[in-house]
Amino acid sequence: MTNFLHDGDLPSDVSFGASVAVDSEAMGLRIGRDPLCVVQLSAGDGHAHVVQLRRPDYDAPNLKRLLTDPAVLKIFHFGRFDIAMFQHYLGITTTPVYCTKIASKLARTYTDRHGLKDVTRELLGIDISKAQQSSDWGQAKLSTEQQAYAASDVLNLHALKAKLDAMLVREGRAQLAQACFDFLPTRAKLDIAGWEDVDIFAHT
Repeated sequence: MTNFLHDGDLPSDVSFGASVAVDSEAMGLRIGRDPLCVVQLSAGDGHAHVVQLRRPDYDAPNLKRLLTDPAVLKIFHFGRFDIAMFQHYLGITTTPVYCTKIASKLARTYTDRHGLKDVTRELLGIDISKAQQSSDWGQAKLSTEQQAYAASDVLNLHALKAKLDAMLVREGRAQLAQACFDFLPTRAKLDIAGWEDVDIFAHT
């Protein structure tokens, strides 16, 4: 079930427990140019909340409180982008975090296919549609198809995390993965500051 919230914030009584799957939609992929439009969340229980943000003020205190709650793990797929968008537009640092894309790259070294669609199909046997990925997320009313797409991006992240965690432990890379997750908010700050295309660890 998808709960579409067009008033810009989560209700104060919504609880996600110890972890929440998170994703976002924007008008494009350039931080600072392309506005953040939607944040979707799921407790991994088959339900999703799709929050259409208020622009340009981004007044969403309940959402911000959840994203910065140290007791709630935020699960992303390619969290680097979402965390940077939240830093830039919501003015928050999202922690603690987990990224299924990073986990996939560390655990599934037998493939170079680490997109959400590919990982979900292989590990969970579920096909998700990406048809609405490049659509107008800034319009006043999201279509039913957009809402369903947004929900699909978070509904399976808890299950993916469980599968990937087992693989990371098996391959002896769980601690390395955790170190990468811990660095993500800093990586997002580098992206915002202009180092998005620069490997600062490279020799040249």
